[in-house]
Amino acid sequence: MEREGGSGMGSGTRLGSGLLGGLLAMMAALAALPALAADSAVVFMYHRFGDGRYPSTNITLEQFEAHIRELTSGAYTVWPLARIVAHVRDGQPLPDRTVGISIDDAYLSVYTEAWPRLKAAGLPFTLFVSTDHADGKQGGGYMTWDQIRELSRAGVTIGHHTASHLHMPDADDARLRDEITQATARYEAELGLRPELFAYPYGEASLAVERLVRQAGFIGAFGQHSGAMGPQDDPHYLPRFALNEHYGDMDRFRLAANTIDLPATDLTPEDHLVTDANPPAVGFTVTPPMKGLGNITCYASGQGKVAATVLGDTRVEVRMTQAFPQGRTRVNCTLPAGQGRWYWLGRQFYVPH
Repeated sequence: MEREGGSGMGSGTRLGSGLLGGLLAMMAALAALPALAADSAVVFMYHRFGDGRYPSTNITLEQFEAHIRELTSGAYTVWPLARIVAHVRDGQPLPDRTVGISIDDAYLSVYTEAWPRLKAAGLPFTLFVSTDHADGKQGGGYMTWDQIRELSRAGVTIGHHTASHLHMPDADDARLRDEITQATARYEAELGLRPELFAYPYGEASLAVERLVRQAGFIGAFGQHSGAMGPQDDPHYLPRFALNEHYGDMDRFRLAANTIDLPATDLTPEDHLVTDANPPAVGFTVTPPMKGLGNITCYASGQGKVAATVLGDTRVEVRMTQAFPQGRTRVNCTLPAGQGRWYWLGRQFYVPH
């Protein structure tokens, strides 16, 4: 940058034009941010509360209470998941920093620890219940139907989480249909309702699994890949930020709560199930074009930062050098959005056992 003065009017004019151009570009970026943010929502996922035996699926009570204080600070709008899904699906605008809360598996600590705190704070949430757990078929430590019924009658949304909490991409269509049908019958018998939201156990899905879930009539289904959701996302494989003791500190919570959907289309590979090329050639198109796309950074679990190449103004190609191991692998891409916020796109892939 040239220094002001010492070179007459010409130098000063060139500097002023550069500053003006930079200011105009910054103003345009800041003006675009609320519009994109108004299309986004973030959903958090919890499992256990105050149960330190399982740190990978547990949140400490101190962490959870801090999350509630943040969500009730006035900076966020917390909506029921079904309302968020309906707005995203129909292309309706959302309040900036819209957040949804979900809890998987209906562990007993949801009833004893989470629900009293969420109820006192007036925060809506969805509880995804695997019916075999509630039926006592897979050991103890889960809520009973009486407890689940109490939450449902108090306004808690109950979501579908299959009967046995299986690895869905490993099962054939007949088994999957049976899992969904059996669980639906149990919800109807015990709660008098048919869930309209679905959560894939372990966040694992494939195109075949998603097709069956869509055919079953659910309005939305959730994985366990990080990121914000937006109108271009498939409503039957929506992202959630998983929270636990290791990823539940306030810095990460605020970062996640303030993320903005990275508007990506033409995702490759289309299927999350990895059966042939491993690692898969991951790519997506960002629409509309975004300035600064060259600053995007991508990471793969177990591999750290991976190569991300921008082709033209909109296409991003991500290349891993190591094959994905059996089970789940996540790929996350982030881009600075300004004002301390980030665009975020996450994908989860599954290699069969």
